[in-house]
Amino acid sequence: MSGIQMLPTDRIKYTPITKRPKLSLPGNARLAVWLIVNIEEWSILETMPRTVLTPPAGGQPTPDIPNWAWHEYGNRVGFWRLLKTIDEFAVPAVLAINGKAITSYPEIADAALEREWEFMGHGYSQKNMQKVDDERLDIRRTTRQIEGFTGKRPRGWLGPGLTETWETPDILVEEGYEYVCDWVLDDQPVLLQTRTTPIVNIPYTQECNDVAMMLIQHHQASEYHQRAIDQFDQLYQDSADAARVMALVVHPYIMGAPHRAKYFRKVIEHISQRQDVVFTTGEQILDCFSTSAAPALITTA
Repeated sequence: MSGIQMLPTDRIKYTPITKRPKLSLPGNARLAVWLIVNIEEWSILETMPRTVLTPPAGGQPTPDIPNWAWHEYGNRVGFWRLLKTIDEFAVPAVLAINGKAITSYPEIADAALEREWEFMGHGYSQKNMQKVDDERLDIRRTTRQIEGFTGKRPRGWLGPGLTETWETPDILVEEGYEYVCDWVLDDQPVLLQTRTTPIVNIPYTQECNDVAMMLIQHHQASEYHQRAIDQFDQLYQDSADAARVMALVVHPYIMGAPHRAKYFRKVIEHISQRQDVVFTTGEQILDCFSTSAAPALITTA
């Protein structure tokens, strides 16, 4: 326990979703859906963060050409395939991007900026935050890259692989961040205590995340569609009592693959049919929470 400053239970107290201040969403919607597109850069000089092929002799070879190329396909082709669907349905999106990737994949960053997507910090490179040399510097470099490109400081943060150190929420607040997505434990935004001021955690997803479904659980491509629809329908039903937030997560090298892309489109089409559901961004959810539910939570804390 040496070096630990705050446990998760120190940062957030248990509160059942049935006993919360009212959460108001954009357009008075009952359910907010936010789409997060993850753009990452994998260094060919390091072990690949994820793999699709095991080397014949085992081990962790460098260079790992087949697994690097598998990921690179997503940025060269898969992103643009997904973008067609996003444009077709005029869905706002959030670009969770490694700071370094803005320079390495400028056309992707340009496309997101042109469409006025929200840029969210996602580490400087795709590396476990517990393994970076200097966490504060990594966060600061990511911030500088995004602000330098967009002209606007990012307000939200998603750790690579949802990884954090014991200090991550504290450092994020001190570096100007207002929300984080790593704590996948609720269907509404919640407040996390830090050593200074609280930070908001906005619902992300591990279940409707293509990494979990396709790379860890090894489901067929159609599982993304079925699971997302089932989750959406249940959350929509739940939202009759209180507003809910649903995240959809895609990585271009996964859902942008030719045999999976159509299932992403089916999900967006299904959700778009509901009139009292809004596609929105993390910062819009943050602003609604901050003006509706958060003041009461801070007062009673």
